[in-house]
Amino acid sequence: MAASDRQSHWQTVYLTKGEQQVSWSQADPQPSLRLIESAAPGPDASIIDIGGGASRLVDALLARGFHDLTVLDLSEAALASARERIGAAGEAVRWVADDATVWQPPRAFDIWHDRAAFHFLVEEKDRAAYLERLHRGVKAGGHAVIGTFALDGPEKCSGLPVQRYDPAALGRAIGPAFELIAHEAHRHVTPWGATQSFQFSVLRRR
Repeated sequence: MAASDRQSHWQTVYLTKGEQQVSWSQADPQPSLRLIESAAPGPDASIIDIGGGASRLVDALLARGFHDLTVLDLSEAALASARERIGAAGEAVRWVADDATVWQPPRAFDIWHDRAAFHFLVEEKDRAAYLERLHRGVKAGGHAVIGTFALDGPEKCSGLPVQRYDPAALGRAIGPAFELIAHEAHRHVTPWGATQSFQFSVLRRR
């Protein structure tokens, strides 16, 4: 799928559906928040949330004193929703409307977080473009916290196919520049009560 088609798809999703109408909605952004806190060197850590959309993760990070925050998403509507919800506190956040396969990281971050963005990249060229940016976008000794559908998770989300992973397969996909240091299974419950199987992996940049 071309970057422009991805952007159009997600812009339409966020313009037509509310928070309780999308499967990925979380009132409490776990285990992402806990894994980020465990990997972050402190409240001055630079953190980017890839595909953050209207997620409440940025609210939770701000509440815990993190202040060097960037949220990247394809959908301007999703980012606008998050900014409106957060209010004045969101002025400190860098909001970037772009595709992670074409965006150019302006610097390397301490933490690269991605909950359910990478698994939508089912074409090798798109994965390669994402990974090139991941490798440039994480400091040596920094961490990537990546959540994807597990092997027993859904095969599609929002009408799009996904690539499912276990931690070992994700580690191989990310490549030898990163070391897999932790992982855990997670059962996400959608707003309408369905259960989705995720895996979350923490990888350290060598």
